[in-house]
This record gives sequence, structure tokens and C-alpha cells, in this order.
Amino acid sequence: MAEGPSVVSSKQQRSRRRKLKTELSAALPALSAAQLAELVPGKEELNVVRVYAHKGDPVTLYVLHKNPVFFEVDKQIYPTVYTLWRYPDLLPAFTTWPAVLQKLAGGADLMLPGVVLPPGGLPQVRQGDRCAVTVVRNRAPVAVGTATLSTAEMLGAGMKGKGVSVLHTYMDQLWAFGDKSAPPSLPPLTAEPSGSGGFSADSEEEEEEEEREGDVEDARPGAEQEGDTDAPCHALQELWLSESQGGEGQERQGDVGREEEEEEEEDAKSPQEQMDALLLRCFLHALKSTVRKSELPLLTSSFLRNHMFPCCPSGKQIDIKKSSYKKLSRFLQCMEQQRGFVQVKELSRGVESIVDVNWKHPELRSFSVPEDGVSGDSLAPESCADARPYQPPEITALYSVSTRLQPLFADANLRKGAALSATEVRTILTDYVKRNELVDERNKNYVTVDPALCDCLLDRAEYQEVARLQWDDLFSRCLDRMQHCHQLLFPGQEPILKKGHPEPIDISVASRGSNKKVTLIKNLELYGLDPHTVASALQRRVQASSAINPLPGAKDRVQVQIQGNQVTHVGKLLLDEFRIPRKHIQGLEKAQKPGKKK
Repeated sequence: MAEGPSVVSSKQQRSRRRKLKTELSAALPALSAAQLAELVPGKEELNVVRVYAHKGDPVTLYVLHKNPVFFEVDKQIYPTVYTLWRYPDLLPAFTTWPAVLQKLAGGADLMLPGVVLPPGGLPQVRQGDRCAVTVVRNRAPVAVGTATLSTAEMLGAGMKGKGVSVLHTYMDQLWAFGDKSAPPSLPPLTAEPSGSGGFSADSEEEEEEEEREGDVEDARPGAEQEGDTDAPCHALQELWLSESQGGEGQERQGDVGREEEEEEEEDAKSPQEQMDALLLRCFLHALKSTVRKSELPLLTSSFLRNHMFPCCPSGKQIDIKKSSYKKLSRFLQCMEQQRGFVQVKELSRGVESIVDVNWKHPELRSFSVPEDGVSGDSLAPESCADARPYQPPEITALYSVSTRLQPLFADANLRKGAALSATEVRTILTDYVKRNELVDERNKNYVTVDPALCDCLLDRAEYQEVARLQWDDLFSRCLDRMQHCHQLLFPGQEPILKKGHPEPIDISVASRGSNKKVTLIKNLELYGLDPHTVASALQRRVQASSAINPLPGAKDRVQVQIQGNQVTHVGKLLLDEFRIPRKHIQGLEKAQKPGKKK
């Protein structure tokens, strides 16, 4: 409910404006005097509206030109998304994936695993500071809230837990109070070490191209159009040719002048060109010296972590976001389609693997491995100091809105297929019941069934018999009629939404030949684990032979086989080293009992 603006004298209005400007200057130090004058004009009408949240909390809105520009809760004032779209750098901003926006609009807070770490690091905030939330490829804020931890505490917690307590989002009721416009498209600002102080035309076009690709690119990693990679490929080819032509001077270690010239040439390149050249060098180095044919198919994430990172020269660091490709999938697509080095396939949804390498490629054969290069024998995952450690995905059980239940979620701006957690479903149903005054006056433990609830939650035989439901029954009926799905969130990657319940890593013991036992492990790829890495680690642990075999009944999927009943060792590896939650591992009870022979 809302109260209209009150009529006050001109003197009172001037006094209120001065007080508001003082409060805004203290709350938003980044707000300049000119911006403050635009938001709180001296002569134009600025309406003050009192509204009440669904919990009964009073909220004061400051409305200019029919759009709320600020809101005040618990004597703290915040800008709305309409204001932040005009001044996007007003608050420190945390970036997340577009799929998370739906959760925020549904009432969820921003969790740290969903925060995308930018190359320049997280914004510096203290606990309780006002902050904004943006989505990748657009710095127009879509949510406003307060930091639940300081930046140092977020990093110290390993980016786990709640990061931002969200107060207001795009597409919520406060946004609907205004003209309901959509966020503008604002390209992210990138650091320019050369001091150019802005975007080049190339970077602007690249950001616009990525914006047009949108959710299609997010849903199918590596599915960019061929034309998107032409320019990076040609630029990278020129860079690599220039390096190859100068290679003879590098081999003459005594030629100091030659080395100085090459260093000057390297410094003359832009940071993006340097990163492109570094990527190609590490890519060829890894293929030439560390990748073995027996390892194929090889997860692209494992190729980057266990092969390319260790091949990076001392003193340098691979950061794909600083290259012209921005994503590993786009880089490998260029290496496949334009250069012909490798063949990449999506063996399971959202998981890409290198399935073949053109070992006879002239450029690969002519590549000279640096003398201090990494050899294949030293590339065990445990010994790669530069390799990024594996982190298990965060798996969240979700429920998808079905066609039958859509009327119950219409007021929350949620359509068919929207994925929600059980808590979010409970909150939306509670709001629906209270908004329509369906709580039974005689017994508040019951809810009166209106026509919408009847159609959505009751069976035909119950239409004339059930007039009210208990709260728990209401929630359970709703969840039972929704479609089960789950979300996989790998650190630094976009969330992957899949239908049904998550398949566990399955461990089984089978007989081979004359009562010989073998241990079989499948579904490792679904959790981002490289089957070859797991097989090698188990082989070293138990000193038994291992193999990678096709998974029967599943196209392009494999399973790890290791000799003997090794369920105990497999369990320790998955639980202790890879930190896979026990509930996502099936078959641990098949471990060999103490005292029994293999």
C-alpha cells in the first residue's frame, strides 16, 4: 500500500531538499555536485511517497519524473536502479551471471560462489557498505544492497557464503513503480595500462558482438559463429609469425643486443596482443611436449589447468579474459576451425573435450620447445605448482515452474521454465496467500483454497471436497507438481542448469575372468573431473593397472577401470582430495571389508 505525496509549503520543500542533499552527499560520496543537482532539482517537483513492504516495514520513496530515484529503509538511503543507470559508477559493483538475476528478482541474496572475479579483483568494500550488482558484459546495475562482509573477509572465506544482502532489483515492485524501462547496454570498462583512457573502436565492437550473442553463447560453450573468431585468429597468426622469424636470435644466448630488440618489440605490443601470443605459445608447447594421445579425449578445462598453465614462462601468467578471445572455448574454436591444430567436441552437455590433435601440423612440428620447458613426465597434477587446483561445483536443487502452476507465479514475473529453490517457492506462495487474504481467520495454520489454488494444486476428485489446506501441505503439493532440476556452479564459470536430479559419481565392482575384480567409476565428467587425471592418481596410489573404456549405453562417455576392489581408495580420493560431497557419490558401501582377500 502507498500514501500519496503530502502538500507542504515552499519553505518546507526547500528545507527538505537541503536535508536530502546533505544525506545523499554523506551516503553517496561518489555523487558530484552537478549530479546531485540533477537528481534533486531546485525547481522541479520531487514527490515523497510512503509505501509499506510485504512485511509491513515502511519505505520512503523519492520520485522524480514519475521514476523513483532514491528509497529510504531504516533511516538509510539508497539509489534505485533508475538512478544507477544514469550514473553506473555511483556504487562499488559486484558482477554475476545473467541467470542469477532471476534469483535476485525473486528475493534471493547474492551468494559469493555466483560472483564473477574480474581481472582487477573485487571492489573494495567494508561490511554494510552500499553496493550494486551487475551482470557480465553490461555494467548497468540490476540490483542494490549492502555488503555482508568486507572484501578481505570474502576472499578469506574462499568466496563461500552470502556476499550482498539485496534490497532492490530490476523487475521488482519498486522498479514497477516507475516507467518499467529496461537496463541500458553499457560496455564494461577495461583497464588500459598504456594510458589511453578509454575504449578503442575494436574493443567496443567486440563487446557489442558479445552482447548480441547473449544467452546462446552462455548455453552452448564454444558455439560462437565462425566470423567472430576471424579477426583474433588473423591477429594471432601475425603475432606468431613475427615470433617465429625472431626465434633464431633467441637461440644465440650470447646475442644480448638481439634479445634487447625482441624485448622492445614485445613492449611495443598491446597487452591484449601479448596475451594472445602467450596463449598460442603455451598451447603449442603443451601439445608438443605434455599431451599424450592416450589421454584423449581430454577435458578442455583440464588441458588449460594441467597442461597450458605449467607451460607458461616464469614471470608470466595466463589470463584468457585479457586476450582477444575472452573465453577458452573461443580460443580453442579458433585453434580448431582456423588453424586446424585440434578437434573439439561437446561430449556431454556443457562439457567440451579435445578429441583429436593434428600431430603432423607443420607449425606444431616446427615449434621449438624452450630449453627450460616443462616435460611430460613432470606434469602429474600434484606436482604442477602453477596449475589451478580442482574445486568441486556447488550443486543446488531447484524446481521449474510448470504450465499448470504458472498462475501462482505470474505476480512474481516468473514464466514457465523459471528455476527456483524450495525457499523461493515457499516465499512466493506465502506472498500469494497473504496478498489475496487467504489465511483462515479461525485457524491460521490453514489456507483457504481459491480458484487458482484449486486448479493448480488439487486433483479433480478433490475439487468439491477440499476447501482449505495446511501450510505444509500447500508447499509440498506445489513442489511435487513442479519439475525437478539442478544447477551446477563451477568457480568462475556461468551456472549450468540441468533437468532432473544430479547423477552421482557411480562406483561399482565387477568380475572379470577367473574371479578377478575390477572397480568401475563413471559420471566423473559431470563434476568437471578429468577421467584420465583420476585414473592416473588411482594408479599411483594402489600400484595397479588402470584403463579408460567407453561407457556402455552412453554415447561419447567414458568410465575409469582399475584392477581390484579399490572402492576405499576411490572414496578417499574423491572425498578428501577432490572434496566431492558424500551425497553425490554412489557405491561407497561396496568397499572391501577388513580382513577379506581381494
